[in-house]
Amino acid sequence: MSSAGDENDKKHGTPGARASIPPGAPGERASVPPDGQERRSYARFDVTWAVDYADGETFLYSYITNISEMGIFIASKVPPPLGHRLTLKFAPPGEEPLNLEGEVAWINPVREDGENLNPGFGVRFVNLDAEHRERIVGLVHAIAYLPDEEG
Repeated sequence: MSSAGDENDKKHGTPGARASIPPGAPGERASVPPDGQERRSYARFDVTWAVDYADGETFLYSYITNISEMGIFIASKVPPPLGHRLTLKFAPPGEEPLNLEGEVAWINPVREDGENLNPGFGVRFVNLDAEHRERIVGLVHAIAYLPDEEG
């Protein structure tokens, strides 16, 4: 029996990575606010990677559901406060773990009415040295340009 993740891995070649939906394409998650001004500076790419994060003495485990050159989205029903600094540790498939620092940039809260199917929070990477910056950019580019293996 194969899972959706298995099918995804076969199609895109990297375990846990999914194709990006370009801004404005059908099926893209709504990211343009009512004023019509796109606020994303960098394309996001869907992934499913485990992440450990800490904010001082609290250590938590969750999943990264998308990544860009500047940050990640972490699925969570109980996000840390806006502006909170976090220590992040995650290992993309086949890669050495990354230990980074980030800041909670925005929150997508759980809604009582059940309207929000994607609760969590966006984390902007901070204090990246050149080596870590290069690794993140390389990972994002590898995900962005993976050839489809259809046919």
